[in-house]
Amino acid sequence: MTSELDIFVGNTTLIDEDVYRLWLDGYSVSDAVALRVRSGILEQTGATAAVLQSDTMDHYRTFHMLERLLHAPPKLLHQLIFQIPPSRQALLIERYYAFDEAFVREVLGKKLSKGTKKDLDDISTKTGITLKSCRRQFDNFKRVFKVVEEMRGSLVDNIQQHFLLSDRLARDYAAIVFFANNRFETGKKKLQYLSFGDFAFCAELMIQNWTLGAVDSQMDDMDMDLDKEFLQDLKELKVLVADKDLLDLHKSLVCTALRGKLGVFSEMEANFKNLSRGLVNVAAKLTHNKDVRDLFVDLVEKFVEPCRSDHWPLNDVRLFLNQYSASVHSLDGFRHQALWDRYMSTLRGCLLRLYHD
Repeated sequence: MTSELDIFVGNTTLIDEDVYRLWLDGYSVSDAVALRVRSGILEQTGATAAVLQSDTMDHYRTFHMLERLLHAPPKLLHQLIFQIPPSRQALLIERYYAFDEAFVREVLGKKLSKGTKKDLDDISTKTGITLKSCRRQFDNFKRVFKVVEEMRGSLVDNIQQHFLLSDRLARDYAAIVFFANNRFETGKKKLQYLSFGDFAFCAELMIQNWTLGAVDSQMDDMDMDLDKEFLQDLKELKVLVADKDLLDLHKSLVCTALRGKLGVFSEMEANFKNLSRGLVNVAAKLTHNKDVRDLFVDLVEKFVEPCRSDHWPLNDVRLFLNQYSASVHSLDGFRHQALWDRYMSTLRGCLLRLYHD
């Protein structure tokens, strides 16, 4: 009696997403096996511990071989050694370059250098993220920075082109690169309430409006560097608080427009000049690198904290900033409307994001 047996032979590389996550999280093979056992996989599959150990080791070997390709994702697409479907390739890349919120908050705005890398032990202890995962994430930030820092064109587009990341992740990396390049301070105690998403939102606004690329898309490092000429010109805005007549007229216009519309009208009226001086002086100081680095500290100190201490609701902050910005267009003696709009369109968005009432 003969038996017929159909056999199918394939060479598609199998990727177990759960094991990949354990590898990315920095677990050793033995720790990964223990976690898989704890998940109940032996009962679900009927496999033995020895088979699970072998399976985990096999996956780890594959991931180690893939890692050099993941450092330059287009190579993963064009290599012929590993037969991986496109959807799986995209998953491998996206998850390899994903990062932990707790980790990125510790390094955001710091120089991506050996000095910062030496702090990874402490960051690992503080965040509970394995040292191996911290190193992967840091090296990813540094790798992306090095590849795009000298490129012309859109920062997000360059990151997507060279690392094949999703739009959202590419935008997050653009924010990380932008903050690292300009060394914005994010670690001070008074800024700890802010999330990476808050800073990334502000980075996107600054890239769109305050960089060289905002005025010339062919400029080198267009989205990396702030427009120095624009920062120098911001000193011209000081007239709004240095000229008493302009300051009084600006206050009058804002108060007239908002009377009966703000729950904190009396507090706004009493504090208008201090708030205006704070916002304008932040602009005037951005010619110095240290003041650029301290931008978020200054915004919190000069605007967010005073409004918060007077219990301004977020909607009142929004109404005030909208009117404060728009009323300048009615000041006949003011000659820097375009400069003001370029400054305040970004600052208004950032302040609303920074203000948690």
